[in-house]
Amino acid sequence: MSVVLLSVALVSVAISGGWAWNTAQRLHRLHIRLDRSRDALQAALDRRCAVIAALYPDVVAQARSTETIRLRPSDLRTRLDAEEELAKAVRGSSQSDSSVPAELQDATTRVELALRFYNDAVTDTLALQSRPAVRALRLGGTAAVPRYADDHR
Repeated sequence: MSVVLLSVALVSVAISGGWAWNTAQRLHRLHIRLDRSRDALQAALDRRCAVIAALYPDVVAQARSTETIRLRPSDLRTRLDAEEELAKAVRGSSQSDSSVPAELQDATTRVELALRFYNDAVTDTLALQSRPAVRALRLGGTAAVPRYADDHR
């Protein structure tokens, strides 16, 4: 009888350990995906700043200063707020011409797609990271809790 109980206990420990290892690996891959999508968002925002600097000479300095702000896992808001201010400046400088150049439309579309991919990566990461067993076993390690790009107020 004790051999059976010992066997059941060992199998249970092995299954639990395997689950924890697989879950930690999946969470690690999700964090890598999150980092890559944040990098893609950074590149799309930088490209849009470059397009704005090329198309609107009166906001070049603001576009260049906005482009120097880096996205960080703990602080997306600084860059996104600077982007909003830059968009206001562009709208103010182009009030006489209501059409948006194709290059800027393309860059803006790329930013919107990058934001969508980033927010999807945050959703997937949070879904796994917020499970009680994952939190209790600390399978997420020391990684920061991801935040949505539009979660700012």
